[in-house]
Parts: sequence; structure tokens; C-alpha cells
Amino acid sequence: MTSLFRAQNNKLSPVKRSVLPSEKQLEDWIVENPLIIGLDIMLIGRQVITSFNKYIDILAIDSEGDLIIIELKKERTSRDIVGQILDYASWVSTLTTKQVHDITIEKLGRPLSELFLERFDKPLPENLNDNHSMIIVASEFDPSSKRIVEYLAETHGVGINTAFFNVFEHNGEILLATDWLMDQQEVVERSESKKKAPWSGYWYANVGEDAARSWEDMRKYGFLAAGGGSFYSKRLDQLNIGDPLFAYQKGMGYVGYGIVTQTKCLAKDFEVEERPLFDLELKGPNIKHDSDDVELAEYVVGIDWQKTYSLIEAKKFPGAFANQNIVCKLRDPATIEFLKTTFGI
Repeated sequence: MTSLFRAQNNKLSPVKRSVLPSEKQLEDWIVENPLIIGLDIMLIGRQVITSFNKYIDILAIDSEGDLIIIELKKERTSRDIVGQILDYASWVSTLTTKQVHDITIEKLGRPLSELFLERFDKPLPENLNDNHSMIIVASEFDPSSKRIVEYLAETHGVGINTAFFNVFEHNGEILLATDWLMDQQEVVERSESKKKAPWSGYWYANVGEDAARSWEDMRKYGFLAAGGGSFYSKRLDQLNIGDPLFAYQKGMGYVGYGIVTQTKCLAKDFEVEERPLFDLELKGPNIKHDSDDVELAEYVVGIDWQKTYSLIEAKKFPGAFANQNIVCKLRDPATIEFLKTTFGI
């Protein structure tokens, strides 16, 4: 069970636990900002009715055109919820591309192609729903449900996972903490590997240019950074020395190809030709934020960049692979061929 403490005058005091008044409140929050459970998705519809007259709480689509079923329970679940969401998935798996478009028009009143382009800054794939995943969102999970979900995901590669939430109250404000039963990125990759192209051996990585990190610093000093919480920085653990990767900046395109030369370390401990990174002239000095906090600090991996472009020179084409993951396996054949040509590999 998650606990939350407030630090004041060098003392910790527990923050009072609370409960949500309704599942609709949680549904509203997730619809407004799905990143609270770590998902970069777009809503297709709420309370979507199936062919057997049951209602899916939230039906969404990701940047690859795959569907996501989200079922919410504001209290402890029973294993019935697993059967319920599997039943919904049996219907979702039959949806054609046209039916996905029809649901969006019915629920949102606008063409899916327009909404998708606005949300992901890329054209909608021609064929939708090649794969799907299931997310159960609950405050607690009974042991039987946990065993079943882990068995389906880890043994059989089913795209199913559970996101937990804990509610706290402080000075009249509601605080929400969330976590996953299993690493969602790993669950999705296991599921995709059964239906999509085999892994190319190349990694995809997000640059994440913002106030905390600068792509110009990364390409000049040979690194890739991520931070602001272990949810993001731990993705760098997947990279090993010798791994080839392509770097992507959201909304712009691919900007670099390189080989990993050093595994993950705190940014403050990274050295460039025996000089600490933090002693160098940086265009993004905010990379030093929370440098002594192992949870929030920036982390880096060393990269020998073989070829790079500035952000304004970023390379992309309609339909190029891109998603929210800090690091993931690159599988899309068309994107790989484009990148090999573009970066001279």
C-alpha cells in the first residue's frame, strides 16, 4: 500500500488517505489527462456499447493505431473484473477500421483522422486495430486477480495490465498517486511481438528537448538524457554498450543515430574526456535539477553519435514510427528503411 508523507521543518507527517466519491471522477481525470497513469493515448469514446449490450468505460487509441480498453474500479477488485475486460476485448478484437471510425464520429462528433493528427502530429495509419491492450484501473487488486493478470501477460503475452491509484487529502485538496502492477512498456512489447514485425535490433529513443535537457548538449557531448522521476529514467536501463539507436524529438522528427558507449548513470557523474558534464558549458543548464535526488534527477547514457541533425533539420515522413516511450524497440520496416537511408547506415 502506498503511503504519502509531507515534509515540513525537517519532520515528516503522514498525509491522510481518502477515497474517490465515484468512478466517474476517476474516469474524468483519465480522459482529461491519461498521462496520470502513464499512457500517451487519445480517447475514442466513453461508455462504448458492445454487441452484447455491455459498456466499456473508456476506449482509446495509441499512436500506432492500436486500441486500448480501460476499465475502472474505485475500490478493491474481484477476479470477475478480469473476465469482464477479456469479454470486452473479444469484441474489440473484431472491430474493423471502418467501425473504429464510426465509433469516433458517434462519440466525439469529429473525424478520427483530424483528431489523431492533432493529438499525435502524424497521419492516422490506414489500417487500425492490428493489436489491442487492456488496462484495469483500481485502488486495490485481490491476489487471485493479480495472479491471473500476471499469468496472461507474462506467460502468454496477452496485452493486459493493472494501474493502481491511491487517493490522499491535504488541506482540502485531493492528491492522487498511481503505479503499475507490471512495466506497461514490457507488457505491450510482449503482446506486439506476437503480431508485428520482429525486432530490427535498433532502439528508438526520445530526446525530450525541454527546459531540463538540450539536444544540442546531447549531440555535442555524446549522451542521451531522461529524468524527472524513475518512471522515465528507468527506461534507460534497457540500453547496453554497443546498442544502436535512433533519436527522435516529438513533433519534429528523427535527429540522430548513434551507438551506446556507456550505460546509465546520474548526469552529475557523467564525464566528457575526464571532465564532469556539469562543469561544461551547457545550453540546457536545468539538466542539473534535483541532482542529489536519485528519484527525480536526470540520468544519462553515453552515445557515440554517428550522424545527427539539428531540431529544425529533423527527418520524418508520413506514417513514420513515433511514440511516447523514452526507449523502445524499433520494429516498423518502413521507418527502419527510411532511417537507414537518411542516416547513411
